[in-house]
Amino acid sequence: MSKSSIVFNDTTLRDGEQSAGVAFSLEEKLAIAKGLDALGVQELEVGIPVMGEEERESIRVLAQAGMQAELMVWSRLQQTDLQACTGLGVQRVDLSIPVSDVQIGRKLGRDRNWVLEQIRTIVPRAQDIGLLVSLGGEDASRADPEFLYQVLETAAQAGAVRFRFADTVGILDPFSTRKHIRALAKRSDLEIEMHAHDDLGMATANTLAAIAGGATHINTTVNGLGERAGNAPLEEVAVALEQVHGRSTGIDLKAIPALCEYVSRASGRALAWQKSLVGAGVFTHESGIHVNGLLKSPETYQGFDPALLGRRHELVVGKHSGTSGVIAAYGELGLQLDRAQASLLLNEIRRFVTLHKRHPAATQLLAFYTDLNSHALGAVPEQQPVMETCV
Repeated sequence: MSKSSIVFNDTTLRDGEQSAGVAFSLEEKLAIAKGLDALGVQELEVGIPVMGEEERESIRVLAQAGMQAELMVWSRLQQTDLQACTGLGVQRVDLSIPVSDVQIGRKLGRDRNWVLEQIRTIVPRAQDIGLLVSLGGEDASRADPEFLYQVLETAAQAGAVRFRFADTVGILDPFSTRKHIRALAKRSDLEIEMHAHDDLGMATANTLAAIAGGATHINTTVNGLGERAGNAPLEEVAVALEQVHGRSTGIDLKAIPALCEYVSRASGRALAWQKSLVGAGVFTHESGIHVNGLLKSPETYQGFDPALLGRRHELVVGKHSGTSGVIAAYGELGLQLDRAQASLLLNEIRRFVTLHKRHPAATQLLAFYTDLNSHALGAVPEQQPVMETCV
């Protein structure tokens, strides 16, 4: 694989919609799919055909939408599910089957030999109906490594082109992920796709580690939607690949925030204010030492330029502001302050944010300034040193 050849397989419309309580309308599915396609995402996993005719019809609509991305559907590795995948206009199928002993035995009541036989039987049938096959290894992170090698070998012999390594219950860390994927990549010529869950908060890191180990494809969802704690967020993986690892993704990063906001509304899952990259507050600065540095040079407190995502730094005033930040804030309102005025206004700003738990808007700042000039602030207590904090 070349450094630019990592393939994003986004599963917002499959695993993302499996988030408890999330259900996209057809209009929303189409908008999300077209948004992902416009970003440059190469593959979209768009549904589970065996769910019923309404699901299948939505998949047909997506397949007829004229997108560049290839479409994949998800199916259990059994004939009844596969039969529902016919006539949909998609190119790929992920045939999923448990590969850990705990799921093979306790969930299916089967054994390893039965799993291998299912692979030998069903994978060729999927090829016969014109689908490229990815074998999905459910709970692969808890599977016996030697059995996984057998699974990949059997899948390759049956005609599969890819193996999806699923950390289904989110138990891996980046070190173990890289070890697992590297071992598989050395033993098999199949494409390897990483499917990471975020139960321990490491889905993004595990996805990057899988790439370092030799994964060729990665599963993501917009905003990290998915079962329980969700999946690896598309936005985090794409930016990290480019900014940390210097790998071209082909993803239009500037278009990401708008799509994340749309998916947030469609899913009913609000974006946290401090959600990495796309949260409303992640480029907002209050701390005095940060603001002072940013006013001198953005690089002082900038890991990467927010313009990469079509965003910019925002400086606000609050409890931890310094006088430089206050002067800058009022300067944006067309008012020039000296240090003494800024110090007086800073006391009022601190009282406001302590009471209201938010930074003051322009209207409040103007009101403080008016009160100052009309001597409405009253006697000012002895000043304490301005604390300019930094982490």
